[in-house]
Amino acid sequence: MLYQREMGKCSAGECIASFDVEPYLKAGGPTASPEPRRRRIKEAFRHAQSLLKGTLERRDEIDELIRGQADNWRLERMPAVDRNILRLAVYEMLYDPDTPQLVAVDEAIDLAKRFGSEQSSRFVNGLLDGLLKEHAVNSPPTAEDGHAVVSDGQEMKG
Repeated sequence: MLYQREMGKCSAGECIASFDVEPYLKAGGPTASPEPRRRRIKEAFRHAQSLLKGTLERRDEIDELIRGQADNWRLERMPAVDRNILRLAVYEMLYDPDTPQLVAVDEAIDLAKRFGSEQSSRFVNGLLDGLLKEHAVNSPPTAEDGHAVVSDGQEMKG
């Protein structure tokens, strides 16, 4: 939806309204249990809406972080697919506490492989790796015994 919004110049609300969930609801066929599937799809759609809105709300901040990592690349010159994959991943990495940072990176690389150019996955991986090293927020380092390590080097028991 981020890509659709940028390319179609539609509002977030228009992008959400134009997304048709029905084909996904019917994809299970007549033998699939409809209610659990319907709930999962609607939950996934609500999560996608939340990611879209959150990414757009923090877009300027996210774009600055991307610019800071993109040596010799202007954000505006990046392919639109790569730019929007990066925006989504940065939002998830830094502002979505339900998504582990490494999961956000892996998902972004998968999206880049599927929808980007031949070089997209390496580009996305490199840029997000740099950001991850600077902003490892929700993946605290752990000691060998599995306890989180706080900044002064002492372990937190928990």
